[in-house]
Amino acid sequence: MHTRYDTKTLVCITLTLVLWASAFAGIRAGLSAYDPAAMALLRFGVASITLALYAVVTRVRLPARRDLPRIVLAGFLGIAVYHVALNLGERTVAAGAASLLVASAPVWTSLLATLLLGERLRLLGWAGITLSFLGVALISLDQGEGLSLNLGVGLVLLASVSQGTYFVVQKPILRNYRAIEVVSYVTWVGTLMLLVFLPGLVTEIQAAPLDATLAVVYMGIGPGAVAYGAWAYVLSRMQASTASSFLYVVPVIAFTIAWFWLGEVPTYISIVGGALALAGVVLVNKKPRQGNRPTRPGHEAIAVRGAVAEPAQAE
Repeated sequence: MHTRYDTKTLVCITLTLVLWASAFAGIRAGLSAYDPAAMALLRFGVASITLALYAVVTRVRLPARRDLPRIVLAGFLGIAVYHVALNLGERTVAAGAASLLVASAPVWTSLLATLLLGERLRLLGWAGITLSFLGVALISLDQGEGLSLNLGVGLVLLASVSQGTYFVVQKPILRNYRAIEVVSYVTWVGTLMLLVFLPGLVTEIQAAPLDATLAVVYMGIGPGAVAYGAWAYVLSRMQASTASSFLYVVPVIAFTIAWFWLGEVPTYISIVGGALALAGVVLVNKKPRQGNRPTRPGHEAIAVRGAVAEPAQAE
C-alpha cells in the first residue's frame, strides 16, 4: 500500500493528533467534578452513542461469533482498564507528563509482540527500550516526592501497558474488519463493562458544573469517536506503521494544550525525561535501511521494523 498524502488524509492526521492530545487536558478538567471511573463511563457512553448513529447510517457489519473473545478482551484492555487507570493517574500526574508516559505504549507493544507473537526485536530496539525507561524514571521522580514513586505515575504506566497489550490483541481482528468497525465493537464492549459505575455517575452528573460535563462530553465525541473515525481513514490510505509515526507528536501538542487550558507549565525534568522517552520509542520503531519485503496487496503487514507494526487496512 502506497502512502497518499492527499488533502483529506492530511486533515484527518492533523485532526486526530489535536483531538487525542487535547484529551489529556480534558481529563484533568473533568476530574474537577467527576470520579475517574464515572467519567470514563460518561465519556464512552457518549462515544458509543455517536458510533451507534454512524453504524446505523453506514450499516456497520456485526462481528462473527469466533471474533467475540478477542473483541471482549480488546474492550476490557483498550477502554475499561486503559481509561479508568489513566483517569485515576491524572488526579496527581500533569496532563503533559501523562501524555509522555502513555507515549511509551509502543515499547510495551514491542515487548509483548516478541513474547506472544514471536516477532524479533533488533539490538537497536532494545537500546530504545532502555532509553525510554530512563525517561520514564525521570518523569516519575519529577511527579513524586524525592525518590518515591508516585502512585499516579504507576497508574498511567498501567494504562500504557494496557494500551500496548490492546494493540497486540486487536491485530487478528483487523484482518477481517474495517478499522472503524473494530473501533465500534471495542467501544461498545468496553462501555458495557463500565456500566458497573453507573450509580455513581447518576449522582455526580446532577451535581457537576456544566463546564466539567461539557469537557467529558467533548472527549466522548471528539477524541473518543471523531478522532478514531479520522484515524481509521488515515489507516485506509497508508501503512499503519507509517501512520503511527505521527503519534509521537501527541505529547508535544498535549503539553501545549495543557499549558493554555489548565495553566500547567512543564518542568525541565519532565521535558528532558519526555525527550528521552520519545527518543527511545523512535529507536524502537526505527526502520532498517534494507531487508523489508513487500507485502501482498489486500493483506495486512505484521512486519517488525525494529518494533511491531500495526496491520494496515485494505479497503
